[in-house]
Parts: sequence; structure tokens; C-alpha cells
Amino acid sequence: MKKVALALLVFLSVAACKTNPFTGQRTLNFYPNSQIFPMAFAQYDQFLGENKVVKETDQAKMIVRVGQRIASAAERWLDANGYPGYLKDYKWEYNLVDDPTVNAWCMPGGKIVFYTGIMPICNGETGVAVVMGHEVAHALADHGAQRMSAGMLQQIGAVAGNVAIQDPQKRNMFNQAYGLGSTVGVMLPFSRSHETEADRIGLQIMAIAGYNPDEAAELWKRMKAQNSQAPPEFLSTHPSNDTRISNLTQWAPLAKEEARKFGVTSFK
Repeated sequence: MKKVALALLVFLSVAACKTNPFTGQRTLNFYPNSQIFPMAFAQYDQFLGENKVVKETDQAKMIVRVGQRIASAAERWLDANGYPGYLKDYKWEYNLVDDPTVNAWCMPGGKIVFYTGIMPICNGETGVAVVMGHEVAHALADHGAQRMSAGMLQQIGAVAGNVAIQDPQKRNMFNQAYGLGSTVGVMLPFSRSHETEADRIGLQIMAIAGYNPDEAAELWKRMKAQNSQAPPEFLSTHPSNDTRISNLTQWAPLAKEEARKFGVTSFK
């Protein structure tokens, strides 16, 4: 049984890879769009039906406007870099939900929600573009499917360990050590790497859409001022605010250079 689990682990790791067009790197992904997108779309519709969606306000219209510009910029980049049709299965949708939580998120396939609680942090359209670029980047890079794939591998590793270890006391010790080690040592860094990747891709896309990438670091300065009780970075799914501010400041000029390739020389 242990050998079967390990063989399955190796097979999945080798066979289920996909290239990230923005980084050129191979990524772990067991779930094709045809499988994961319908599930995500159904969950999104259910969420909207259970929450108060804000319609026809200036903020709600801005969310849609910015989302459409960002998605269009992403498609321009993909077409220009040899990935025509990459977005054919995406069904972009952008909604503002009445909720004080300071957050926004994106489901696989381009289903995006902004909470009203994040709007003061955005502080206008360019700030919305920072967050929107980040969320669109998660969808473009298949981060949702990758997290599900990593979770599957984590579960396979746990099953293999429990099958191999016969002694109950040692099995309990393994489960405790494996749970903590695989989470802090693998899953959390994996999640942080996705957030960092989405920051960088999002910065590039927002610049191509005509929004000033310098605003990204400013938004995270506001986020830092609003949330001073963040956990240590190594225990978090996200990089620290200071790390993000430093990265975004460093990457903003590079994003502007990329935007110039598409004729964008001035920014909102």
C-alpha cells in the first residue's frame, strides 16, 4: 500500500504539470479547466445568492470597469506572447458585496468579489486596479487548482505514513509532526509564493491597462497601517506587509517597462 501511494505521488507530480505563461515555469496542477471551472462557477453563484451584492452604485460600476480593463490587458499580453486562446474558458465576473471584511478574492475561471470593507483601503480607481490585478493574476496562474493539487499530495503523504507505521504511538507522533511540518514547511510557503507571484503579475497587468503601478506599494502601506496585528510571515499564508511593499516598489519600474511594449507611456 505504501509503495502504491508513493508511486501515485510520483506519477501525479510528473504527469500533471502546466506551464505558467507569465513565468515560464512548470506548475503542479491535477485539475483541468473543464473540471474545476464549472465547480467554481456554481460555488460563486451560490455565494452571490447568499450575500448582499451591491449593484448600480458608483463603486460597483467601478469594480466592473476596472475588472474589464485588467482582463483585457491580460489578454493583450497573452496574445502578444504566444498564448492566444488561453482565456477561452474564462467567464469573467466582478461583483461588490456588502461586507465590512477587508478582502477581495477570485475563484478559478475569473469569478471575482470585492468586499465593501476593502474600498477605503483602495482609495480610488487605481487602488482598485492594484487589488484587481492581483486577483486576476491568481486566476491566470491557476493558483486555485494548484492549491487543491498540493492539498491532495499532502493527504496522500499522510495516508502513506499512516499505512506504513503500525505502532499506534509512533503513528500519532507522525501525524502531529507531519501535520505541522507539511503545513509550516510546505503549504504556507507554497501559498506565500502564490501571493508574491500574483503581486508581480498583477502589477504588470495593471500597468498595461494604464494604471500607475507605483500605487501598489502605497496601497500596502495603507493596509499595514490598518492591520498592525498580522502574524509572523512564516505562520501566514501571505507575505508580510513590509515584504510586499519592498517587492512592489522594486517591481513598479519593470511593470512600466513592460507596459511601454504595448504603447502605454502614461498612467492613471
